[in-house]
Amino acid sequence: MNQVVSSSRLIRRPATSKKRVLLITPPSSFLLDERVFMSLGILKIAAVLEQAGHSVELLDLSGIENYLDVVDEHIRRTCAEAVAVTVTTPQLPTASAVAERIKSIRPDLKIILGGPHVTLVSAAVKLEVKTGRRGRAHRALAKLEESFDVLVAGDGELAVFEALTDGAPKLVDGDDHRGPLFMDNAAYESSPFPARHLVDVNSYNYSIEGHRATSLIAQLGCPFACGFCGGRNSKALRMIRTRTTESVIKEMEMLHREYGFTGFMLYDDELNVNKGMVELMNAISDLQSRLGTEFRLRGFVKSELFNDEQAASMYRAGFRWILCGFEAASPKILENINKRATLDDNTKVMEVSDRHGLKVKALMSVGHPGESEQTILDVRDWLLKVKPADFDCTVISCFPGTPYYDESVPHESIHDAWTYTCKKSGDRLHSFDVDYSTQADYYKGDPSDGYKSFVFTDHLSGDEIVKLRNQVEDEVRSGLSIPFNPGKPGLRYEHSMGQGNLPFHILRESVR
Repeated sequence: MNQVVSSSRLIRRPATSKKRVLLITPPSSFLLDERVFMSLGILKIAAVLEQAGHSVELLDLSGIENYLDVVDEHIRRTCAEAVAVTVTTPQLPTASAVAERIKSIRPDLKIILGGPHVTLVSAAVKLEVKTGRRGRAHRALAKLEESFDVLVAGDGELAVFEALTDGAPKLVDGDDHRGPLFMDNAAYESSPFPARHLVDVNSYNYSIEGHRATSLIAQLGCPFACGFCGGRNSKALRMIRTRTTESVIKEMEMLHREYGFTGFMLYDDELNVNKGMVELMNAISDLQSRLGTEFRLRGFVKSELFNDEQAASMYRAGFRWILCGFEAASPKILENINKRATLDDNTKVMEVSDRHGLKVKALMSVGHPGESEQTILDVRDWLLKVKPADFDCTVISCFPGTPYYDESVPHESIHDAWTYTCKKSGDRLHSFDVDYSTQADYYKGDPSDGYKSFVFTDHLSGDEIVKLRNQVEDEVRSGLSIPFNPGKPGLRYEHSMGQGNLPFHILRESVR
């Protein structure tokens, strides 16, 4: 066994012979523009595999319209011995289609599935086991087990090595914080930066205030328990793991020197959960002075923790935008969500931001327990009052791994519907069952095509929730003169007889 020392305990990692591993990022056809941010999770897996001496190919299908043609061509000629696919819940239909195509061509290839969806389903199954029932989470897990050879839940940086071994279990659990595959702070700190050299960085297009930008993650996990949020029962998604300020600064400097980035989207769940956030902001400011350049940044904050000191340090570091998940404008709905933040906390964020020259994108959602016409229109009224620079208003979805999903019971009278009840208020949310392996239209939605709601309350049908959401969108954008920016159409991979290689923005591999 290879051994990796990690703070107070010894992590034992299964020794594996050197393999050629094909990693796949499936399309995200539900997004308005897929070529905005590269998938950092699978690039972290690529980095640890390369560090251990494995040969890695990465097939990046983001934004490719006819992605199965790409899979077909590459699988017929790859020398890979195993395939690992990352998947969020909305990506599952395309990931399932990719797995089916691979099996039809190379049934000998082991197909590993990891990423947030597996983690969420596994966490939901654990809760069902704990409560002594077998429900829809068990069914969701069974469907995954039918389509994929090995599932990896939670942290994949250590779990992937066990998944690659012969005779690996059906589920490799990196979500057990007491187990050897869970990353603590020291393991996270010592892990390599994402292997961005395996994607065509220039094919991703994002800018912040005119600065070409990319994403990075400084810390893992969010400790809060919002009812709609995935991973509230997952240790990997709930427990905070942080890197040192020095590590984050080193990555930012590398991204600037190697790729020329001067814009950074910090994709931490909540930047100001980190007690060292102001120190990090000051270090980012110092880095710009040392490099003789100027950065622009964006990131998320938790409203009840936000204060003037944080805002001032963020502006010095280059923030001109922040994003905040306010979600609701009704005190009752905020309580039902278990948001912790009050409406006064949310309004204060707007006031503090304005004092320090920060623009706010307000992230709002509708379709929560107890939602009514008035509570949705409260969103409209509050946004028009506080005047954010931008906003997003979505219909919530009940994903596996969210309390709304995990703690639901079968509806009292409607087949294939489930009911979540708030413990404090007794308000209820109902949701229709979704086959996540085939459906993705429950997720967010393109307003030009129309939202769909798979949730309803005792006061509103799904159609009524959508109608009111659209009313909020239209009236707030009109009232605040905020345009809607549509995304870009998908790319189409064009191939011809005898073509020897896939376009470089689709396939890259490590050179050994």
